[in-house]
Amino acid sequence: MKPLMSKLADFFRESDKILLLLTFFATSYGCLAVFSATYYMENFRPVFIQVLCMFLGVTAALVISSFDYEKLFRYWYLVAALGLIPVILTFFFGIAPEGTDDKAWLDLGITAFQPSELMKICFIVTFSAHIRRIKPNINKLKFLLPLCAHGMFPVALIVFQGDYGTALVFAVIVLFMMWAGGVSWKYFLLAFSLAVVTSPFMYFFVLNEDHRERIRMMFDIDADLQGIGYQQWRGRTALANGGLTGQGFLNGDLTQAGIVPESHNDFIFVSIGEELGFLGCLTVLILLAAIGLRCIRVARICTNDGGKYICVGIFAMLFAQTVINVGMCTSVLPVIGVTLPFFSAGGTSLLCLFLGVGLVLNVYMHRNSRTIYLRG
Repeated sequence: MKPLMSKLADFFRESDKILLLLTFFATSYGCLAVFSATYYMENFRPVFIQVLCMFLGVTAALVISSFDYEKLFRYWYLVAALGLIPVILTFFFGIAPEGTDDKAWLDLGITAFQPSELMKICFIVTFSAHIRRIKPNINKLKFLLPLCAHGMFPVALIVFQGDYGTALVFAVIVLFMMWAGGVSWKYFLLAFSLAVVTSPFMYFFVLNEDHRERIRMMFDIDADLQGIGYQQWRGRTALANGGLTGQGFLNGDLTQAGIVPESHNDFIFVSIGEELGFLGCLTVLILLAAIGLRCIRVARICTNDGGKYICVGIFAMLFAQTVINVGMCTSVLPVIGVTLPFFSAGGTSLLCLFLGVGLVLNVYMHRNSRTIYLRG
């Protein structure tokens, strides 16, 4: 048995320090952005929670990366319960914090917890285990249909909860992971065709009037500037104010006046754009792209299929949230309440993101036989 200090040295040598540093830099940048976006409120609780969760998240990521992720596959049913039970509880005890319209949070007394964020991570683990188990037969219907049911279950559950943005993120995760698992392109073409055919039904009978109005705003962004389009209108104005280099930290006209709704949360990208300009926004995108590409690199070098799928799932989650959030802030996509990874205020989201990072670090450390000592 190696001495403790020797094992710790091996641990840090084998860890993906680049990924950990990238996430730390992104979150630090995010903490500064949250501080600026809430400065006018003279309420430092959001940034305090963000900083606290950053350090707790880094610690959690390191702890999760230290044991063999194969144990998670072995006890997948416990992982599934951990992700599923809190979400089910929201149907009975859920609360809707100010500024939201769906009861997707649980009141823990000192703070609120959004279980769907944890379910993303747990789902990626259980779905990875499922894909790995059926990979040789994945394109046979008797294996593929249960896999599709597994993937659609969390999507449907979150839709019933009323959080369409998170449901869309789950759907993207499912598609990316099934593609990585080797599902034939013919099935994807069939699914796309079905989606096109059923889209009118979804639009008229599943979405409510508020959601339909948000979609219509994509084609006429000036249709309702004082109503449903107010947030995006102010967001576009703030981004335009920023120009190339921005108006300066703590100096955004609209940000510091509190005119852009949710400027510290869903619209943090707008606050960054107004105060730090195009260059500040570009830095955000570069950091997120680097984190995502690092996840893909770990997937490519991993010799274990289950590890590959975990990394692809985490990448898909980051990719979906980034594209949707930036699309919302730039009026390219409708506002559906999706946060910007590592930047938007939210302790639950940040902690769960670091759990995902911890899984990727775990895969990296156990990518081949060189790290067999870590399992001892």
